[in-house]
Amino acid sequence: MENFRKVRTSEQEMPLPFPDLPPDVVEMKVKEGSKIRNLMNFALAQMELKGSRQIIFSGCGRAVTKTITCVEIMKRKLGGLHQVTKVRYKTVLEVWENQELLPDSPAQNLTVHKNVPSICILLSRDPLDPNQAGYQPPEPPCGLGEAEGDASGSSTKGLKRPLPPPREELLPKKLKVQAPDSPRGSGTTAGQLD
Repeated sequence: MENFRKVRTSEQEMPLPFPDLPPDVVEMKVKEGSKIRNLMNFALAQMELKGSRQIIFSGCGRAVTKTITCVEIMKRKLGGLHQVTKVRYKTVLEVWENQELLPDSPAQNLTVHKNVPSICILLSRDPLDPNQAGYQPPEPPCGLGEAEGDASGSSTKGLKRPLPPPREELLPKKLKVQAPDSPRGSGTTAGQLD
């Protein structure tokens, strides 16, 4: 493959895996080079300013993690969103061109079909069918109600384990500095530990 270079890449278009979607549903196609800030600004504007009830984030290959990140940000910013996640494989066609051709030989192209993982996530303000595969209910709102039960006013939510009790510092008990008894040295010497 060192003599070939990639000329173009194209994804096979697939229908969305969600039945009964409204025709005006917004689909955010996340690509590997997409900027999360730009995606989120547009998506939040659609949901908040234009009043969209549903939005879909989709991505494949290396864009899957960025797609999930966008969805998690959206759920935290808006709150109360129902989610359905569908995972599947998508076919990507890559066309490679031979770089080392003889002068009178025909061009040699190589077409590679790759199956890459793909994810589609539907977020909805309206309730969705909780019995369908991949459904996640909205997260309960976290606010003052959870912190009221804690007497100290701080919440331990998110801690993996409780903090250890405070301990005394582990320092040497005494540090002695001795002056030399000899008439030659008038300076101090290194300290000794007990």
